[in-house]
Amino acid sequence: MNRLYIYIIIYLTVFEAYSQNTELRLARLQYNGGGDWYVGPTSLTNLAAFCNEKLNTKLSLSEDIVEVGSVELFNYPFIFMTGHGNVDFSKIEAGNLRTYLMGGGFLFINDSYGMDEFIRDAMKKVFPDLKFVELPYSHKIYNNTFDFSKGLPKI
Repeated sequence: MNRLYIYIIIYLTVFEAYSQNTELRLARLQYNGGGDWYVGPTSLTNLAAFCNEKLNTKLSLSEDIVEVGSVELFNYPFIFMTGHGNVDFSKIEAGNLRTYLMGGGFLFINDSYGMDEFIRDAMKKVFPDLKFVELPYSHKIYNNTFDFSKGLPKI
């Protein structure tokens, strides 16, 4: 779970160049299945505040909510997904999310304990031929902006 914070921090450094004069709006993903998509109401705003302070980004501290099957998904370069349990994407939602991701959108998945098996099944609908791959701590993503050569610290 915590390794994903590194991915977002590095990805948002790329956004910094894009957002010189524009505040970027981020959104929380609303999905079906009963997996508490709304848990951790300050998670995304806290992450945006940290990135603004430490990485000089211009991310909105307001959180929008977007449904996985909505065309509004494409208005956000970054989507935050969290929860505790079941995640269910319909065929249309999976296709919408696939198009969003293939077009350059970024999905940050925060497993708030108990979501892992469900998100893997749901993402199989999005990318049937792909698997999640764990990156070793020696990967440069862990040592680019901050040094996490032994993995992320416990938060």
